[in-house]
Amino acid sequence: MAGKLRKAAIIGAGYVGASCAYAMLNQSLCDEIMLVGRSDKRTRAQAQDLSHCVDFSHSRTQVYAGTLEQCGDMDLIVLCAGGNPVEGGSRLDLLDSAYEIYRDMIGRMMASGFDGIFLVATNPVDIVTYMVWKLSGLPRERVIGSGTSIDTARLKTLLSEHLPVDPRSVQGYVMGEHGESQFVVWSHVTVGGKPLSDIISQHPQRFGNISLDDIERRTRNAGWDILLGKGSTHYGIAAALTSIARSIFNNDCRIAAVSAVLDGEYGAKDIGIGVPAIIGRSGIQEVLELRLNDAEQLRFAHSCAVIREAIQSLPELQAVGD
Repeated sequence: MAGKLRKAAIIGAGYVGASCAYAMLNQSLCDEIMLVGRSDKRTRAQAQDLSHCVDFSHSRTQVYAGTLEQCGDMDLIVLCAGGNPVEGGSRLDLLDSAYEIYRDMIGRMMASGFDGIFLVATNPVDIVTYMVWKLSGLPRERVIGSGTSIDTARLKTLLSEHLPVDPRSVQGYVMGEHGESQFVVWSHVTVGGKPLSDIISQHPQRFGNISLDDIERRTRNAGWDILLGKGSTHYGIAAALTSIARSIFNNDCRIAAVSAVLDGEYGAKDIGIGVPAIIGRSGIQEVLELRLNDAEQLRFAHSCAVIREAIQSLPELQAVGD
């Protein structure tokens, strides 16, 4: 970490950025939260509004508006700037605009002396995570994307409605792209340590009607359902970002499904994709390599191909670091 104070900058003062700041403030994660937004007026107003929460929280967190050039002593930078996909499209449609946003901004943040950890929320998050890694020159373990952490939470919530148990008693992961090619690793889903497949087979009258295909579809489409219903998704992803940030600041070594730049794990290299990883003070401390069955390995390879094709659509990015 850069200093004794815990400092985080949030780039993007819209719904996601403000919700993330609100969650981090209420969980007392930081001593300082700096908001950086496109509109100075809106960013200052967000910071002022958030600062009025401090009297009701458990710690005195300083919230203020700042600039990219003030990121030098930050421990963590959370990247939330970007748009929402449109109906009938996909998150991959946002790649060109995300590149336009960050191709200069990352350089300005690095020029400020920043030497901490990037946490990426901007979609398409897997490719943007890879992009930030390339543009920043930081070690891969210090560039983390929110990845399929929110999809994993959605999966657990849906399963908890069928079983029924607390979602936190469900263990399992969604892997791959945070997008259309994501998949549930059903071979590793357990409830209280017991494989879900055993629960279903041993209790056919109670759970035999559970459709895993339907749950997977609803998991994949949950973000779209929310987006079409209210125009944006921000509370869930803000909570996911805050959970990852908490593991970094507190060195929790918690396992989360995040976008990580792989270097041989799962047979993949030079790509950002959603995988379970141990998150601590140094960032991604280890990527966990689950033993996927043949069908899951094929789906992972397909997701890698989708992401790699998107990465290769930005030849400027390919040239960075070569």
